[in-house]
Amino acid sequence: MIEVKNLTKQYGHHTAINELNFTINDGEVIGFLGPNGAGKTTTMNIMTGFIAATRGDVSINGLDIIAQPEKAKKQIGYLPDTPPVYGDMKVDEYLNFVADIKGVKRAGRKAMLTNIKQQVHIDDVSRRLIKNLSRGYRQRVGLAQAMVGNPSVIIMDEPTIGLDPKQIIEMREVVKNLGKKHTVILSSHIMQEVSAVCDRVMIINKGRIVAQGTPEGLSAEMTATAGKMQVRVKASATQVQEALKEFTVIRHIEMLGSRETDTIDLELAGNEGADIREAIFRCMAKNNYPLLHMKSMDLSLEEIFLRLTGDIRGAAAGYDVPEAEAVTQEGADAIDSDI
Repeated sequence: MIEVKNLTKQYGHHTAINELNFTINDGEVIGFLGPNGAGKTTTMNIMTGFIAATRGDVSINGLDIIAQPEKAKKQIGYLPDTPPVYGDMKVDEYLNFVADIKGVKRAGRKAMLTNIKQQVHIDDVSRRLIKNLSRGYRQRVGLAQAMVGNPSVIIMDEPTIGLDPKQIIEMREVVKNLGKKHTVILSSHIMQEVSAVCDRVMIINKGRIVAQGTPEGLSAEMTATAGKMQVRVKASATQVQEALKEFTVIRHIEMLGSRETDTIDLELAGNEGADIREAIFRCMAKNNYPLLHMKSMDLSLEEIFLRLTGDIRGAAAGYDVPEAEAVTQEGADAIDSDI
C-alpha cells in the first residue's frame, strides 16, 4: 500500500504540489493525469525519493521514504520520462549492472532477467548496444530496469513515449500483466491508454487533486451535471435548428447526420448543470416533430480531463476546444524506425 499525506513541494514562492492526500491499494493500476506543470512528475519524484518534499509524508508498504529510504526504495521500480539507460552498454550488460546496484543475488538472477525481457519484448535484442536501438526499444529497456529486483511498486512516467502503435498495444498488455503482481502508477497524456489499463484515475491540476475514481465512475458523476443529450427527430436539420432558436436554454447544437429516413440526429447541450430534456420535448411537441430518441451522453475521459483542468467553457457540451487535440495525441507521433 502507498500512503501520501499532506504532500507539499515549494520552489521559492511557487507551490508545485499542495497538500496532496491519497492512498493506493496493493495491486491497483493507477492513472495519474494532469496538464503540463500540474505537479505529476514532482509527485512521482518525491514518491521515489528522488527529491524531498517541503512537508508531508510518503510511505511504501509502511516504510517512510525519508526515514527509511533504503528499505523503501527497494520496494519501488521507476521509469522516468527519459529512460535511464547507458548507450554504450549491451542490453544484458546493462540489466546485470542494474541488478548489481539493486543488490540482486546471483542465484536466480538469470532466470529473473530472462522473464523480464520476455515480458517487455526485448529478449531478441539482448546482445545489442543500447545506443543502436530505436527510441521505442530503449523505452522498453528502461521499463525492464524498473522491474529488476521484483519491486512491489512500479512507477512509470509517460511509458509509451516513442513507441509505435503496435508497441503501444504491447505496452498496454505489459502494464495490465504487471498489475497482477505489482502496484502500478503511470502518468500519461494519452486518454485511451489510461482508460484501457487503469483501475482508477487521479487527475491533478495546479498542484491539487481535483478528481479521482474509476473512469466509469467519473464519467457517470460528471455526465449527470453536463446536460449533454443525443436526440433523433423526424424533421429536417433546417426545421430543427429553426425550432430550437426559441429555446435559449439549449446553448449548443451539433448535427450528427441522418441514420433513418426523414430524420436528423443531434447533439444538444445547455448551460453547465442544466437539465434540457424538458426543453427538448416541449420544442419538438410545439412544432409537431416526432421525438424518436433521446439519451444522456456519457463524457469521455478526455472531456472530463478538459472540464477539470482547462478553459473548457462548454467543452463537455461539445464546443471546440483547441487543446483537446494535444491532450489525446497518440504516442505514435514519435514513431521510430525498426531496429
